[in-house]
Amino acid sequence: MLYVFSSKFQIKVDGRLVFRPAETGYASCFGIPNELCDDDIKEILDLLTVSELREILCMLKQNCHRAMRKQDLIASLISLYKEELCPLLPCMVLDRTGACVRISLKAESLIWCAERLFFLNGEQDLSAFLLVDLGIVKYPNYKCIISQQIFSGRDGLLAYEEAIEVAQIIDEALDGSNIELVIKCIDIADSRISSESTQSLTSESMAPFLSCFSAKYVYSKVVLLGISFLEREHRYSDAIYLLKRLLKCFTCDGRRGYWTLRLSIDLEHMGYLNESLSVAENGLLDRWVRAGSRVALQRRVLRLGKPPRRWKTPSFAESVRRKIMEVHVQGRPLNSVIGMKSRFYGEDGEQCGVEKLALQHYAAEGWQGVHTESGIWLTIFGLLMWDIIFSDIPNVFRTRFQTAPLDLETDSFYLVRKSHIESHLQSIHDGMAEEILITSWELHEGTACRGVNWDRHSLSELRAAVTCIGGPCLASFCRHLAQDYRSWSSGMPDLLLWRFHGNYRGEAKLVEVKGPRDRLSEQQRAWLLLLMDCGFNAEADIDRENRKGAGGGALSLPFFAFQTLQIITTSFQSFPFHHKPSVFRYNYMFQ
Repeated sequence: MLYVFSSKFQIKVDGRLVFRPAETGYASCFGIPNELCDDDIKEILDLLTVSELREILCMLKQNCHRAMRKQDLIASLISLYKEELCPLLPCMVLDRTGACVRISLKAESLIWCAERLFFLNGEQDLSAFLLVDLGIVKYPNYKCIISQQIFSGRDGLLAYEEAIEVAQIIDEALDGSNIELVIKCIDIADSRISSESTQSLTSESMAPFLSCFSAKYVYSKVVLLGISFLEREHRYSDAIYLLKRLLKCFTCDGRRGYWTLRLSIDLEHMGYLNESLSVAENGLLDRWVRAGSRVALQRRVLRLGKPPRRWKTPSFAESVRRKIMEVHVQGRPLNSVIGMKSRFYGEDGEQCGVEKLALQHYAAEGWQGVHTESGIWLTIFGLLMWDIIFSDIPNVFRTRFQTAPLDLETDSFYLVRKSHIESHLQSIHDGMAEEILITSWELHEGTACRGVNWDRHSLSELRAAVTCIGGPCLASFCRHLAQDYRSWSSGMPDLLLWRFHGNYRGEAKLVEVKGPRDRLSEQQRAWLLLLMDCGFNAEADIDRENRKGAGGGALSLPFFAFQTLQIITTSFQSFPFHHKPSVFRYNYMFQ
């Protein structure tokens, strides 16, 4: 509901009438008391302030307590009006509001469409302008170089909007357990992802990173929601059909790894072990199958591909089966219930989770660090690669409200900027990371950037981490994120630890913390194997629950740890890696 002070709401440009919302069904005006119904009065009352509502109640000589909330005041007035004790209420309300305009659902839908068309996402709205004007949010400086339109024409936009509407309907149907409507949405999406009409609305010359703004892409997400629903209902044959459809219709898509994995798993549920194995093997030949999905498929091939199905051991077997050194810490458990997050008593006697328990253990050895998972790493990547991320590339920046280029999570991010990225990574490799980090922080502090958290990590923490990790490992890490941000922006180890030994000599350690009833996800396993390949040293020693005595006793807490030990000079040059032999097994009892 909007305030207007005219009984004829219209829009003029340069004195010329261009739009009458009431005549087109986008709005309806309310300015005559006799034409208001009960629902209209309730909506208009909500426009008044608490003071105005109290004033009306006092004029009607009704009791009005200071503690009454706005909704209570409105309810009192509505009750009086329905009991015909206050027939002049519509006049009293409109005297204070003036004529009002109700925006129709049709207009509301049009505004949402305009917002999506401008911001290109469903997260931002017109308040973004206000936040910038008030100085609450600051966006990076970059050039918007637009040489290609996202939608080929009006039909492409309308098809995209229709697909979004179907996606919203299936979301609501899933929340409301409306199975019939869910199935109907799945059928609509299935028919659209490969239809000629949908294909024709997607330009063949469209940049790959703009494909997510097509109706076909949105319908694929609807189908994927449907697959998850069907799997929960144990309707694996229907899920298998849809997964095969997705893999057939989307041949160059970063989601193919997940689809292939789900297809192999569902085929196994149906008892088709040979086909499940073949799907996993063929998936490993697909260049779009990456990260955690690739590791999961490799492990499935090793499990399913035993004699007599397969006699030859795959070439990747040794790599996948690599051992990760383990460390064990014991603490007093608070609970040992399966399905609940493990809780312990820390060194200070306070209750804590497994991550804090591990941090306390390492602090006793002189380590500093943070429980961050991917947070600190994405912050480091954003700061080190700031100039690359916001470089002048056509079509990736289309509004001044973006925190990252549109192609960040696609292959084109690295390919288009390859020479610039490799030159920058060489500087990081050669020991310039801390200098780049400091410069980026001082120039851009507080500016919104995808992945960068200015409040959680201080500059001193980031400098210490970058210095102890060292240039070669940082360069390798940043290269992997630049090449495939979508796959590698999650699943990093829980803890990042560092410590100095004097003369600018430091070491860093990455630790994946797992409670006694937890296990590594495939994405976490993929990260650990990747970090080993990047030069990070690994340590592990897995243990099971170990209870002593009655009433609780000791509980073994295993966690997987990656350790890097580097000697770094004041010029940031790294000496060769030196590994000091030691026994990595700790059995501490925190009383």
